[in-house]
Amino acid sequence: MLRGLRLILRFFQLAWLLTWGHFAYVFALLRRGRMSPLEKERLRGEHIASLLERLGATYLKFGQILSTRPDLLGPGYIEALSRLQDRVKPERPEAIFALLDEELGEKRARIVELSETPIAAASVAQVHKGKLDDGSVVAVKIQRPGIEERVERDLALLRIFANLTTISPTLRLLALPGAVERFGRAMEAQLDFRKEAENNLRFAKNLADLEGVEVPKLHPDLCTKRVLVMEFIEGVRATEPEKVGQNGRELAMRGLDAILTMVFRDAFVHADLHPGNILLTHDGRVVLIDLGLVAEIDEDMRRPWIDTFMALMARDGKGAARLFYAYAPSVGVKDYASYERDVTDFFDVFHGKPLNELEGGQVVAGMMNILRKHRVEVDPVYTVVHVAMVVAEGLGKQLAPELDLIQLAGPRLMEAMVTCPPGRPPLREPPTLETAKAA
Repeated sequence: MLRGLRLILRFFQLAWLLTWGHFAYVFALLRRGRMSPLEKERLRGEHIASLLERLGATYLKFGQILSTRPDLLGPGYIEALSRLQDRVKPERPEAIFALLDEELGEKRARIVELSETPIAAASVAQVHKGKLDDGSVVAVKIQRPGIEERVERDLALLRIFANLTTISPTLRLLALPGAVERFGRAMEAQLDFRKEAENNLRFAKNLADLEGVEVPKLHPDLCTKRVLVMEFIEGVRATEPEKVGQNGRELAMRGLDAILTMVFRDAFVHADLHPGNILLTHDGRVVLIDLGLVAEIDEDMRRPWIDTFMALMARDGKGAARLFYAYAPSVGVKDYASYERDVTDFFDVFHGKPLNELEGGQVVAGMMNILRKHRVEVDPVYTVVHVAMVVAEGLGKQLAPELDLIQLAGPRLMEAMVTCPPGRPPLREPPTLETAKAA
């Protein structure tokens, strides 16, 4: 009864915020006057981002994940949503420390020092600097009290809304019910810190052979569903490369190799990869943090993904169009020839341009626009991988602009081509002229 009442109250709260957000957007539209389609898209994106921040943790995370899906949303929306910052007011110290005591029990005594003010505060958890009884300096990640119940309530409402979109043929193309289910699983994984601990250990093992690349070491006996205790590493985020000093090129090489290794060799990728989740230390180490979200490329999909990437880099428009079409979870292409022509025309723009001058982000965004236009669905894992490659490119350009990502990717790509299995057969073949006429 109480749970149902809270759900109803949350519904009315969301309805009020959505109504307010709509009128704020209309007012801004009238005030600005005539705008281009991209400017309108940016304005809508900014208002949606502002609204998501007001709606709370679940919707903020949903917006952040949507910002990595250029196959679903246009560039104006992506630009606005990618600026969403998961920074919120810290929890009251007594509430957060009470949860820590409850989770660790007698082991709580091992933490002999703990800062009252968090060094980072996000919507799901906050991090405090501390010290253990053996002198180790640690970062203690503590889940916000009550967040699990709030997320569960918001997911229930999101599922209702997503199912309602199936009534409209236009909105049905967004496949929101499936997206919300995947998002729900991701949120549930983020709320169980034991899963993040598993990811941490797997990344540590995968990247162990890379010099100067690491993840924070855990204190497993102090890790629970709602608490993670790990080593504290002093460093600057990759958003502040100017603070790195003289190690820019070395850090760039290590960061790029870490991302390329995750993508091509291990097929196990940090799914929340952005410069804020990459720490750069003054002694030249690259540290990956916040490992709650991961994407794993299925063994039988590695070869199709590599072939697709090769086609993109070779500017093979026909090949890229065929591969995206062949392995898409679903397609709604009405005119395959028009779709293929759009892809080849897009790549003709880059004809004759050296590979090291290509903007990876521009290529990915342009390709995703075409796929969205022709209703070719992209596997969410692919988009995570593409975003990881764009992050790699951005990191390289910030720290060492002279580096060539394509050249660096070569050895990892060749290794993957030799070691990965043939892969699954395509789900469909492009229509021939005869089948197109018959249709």
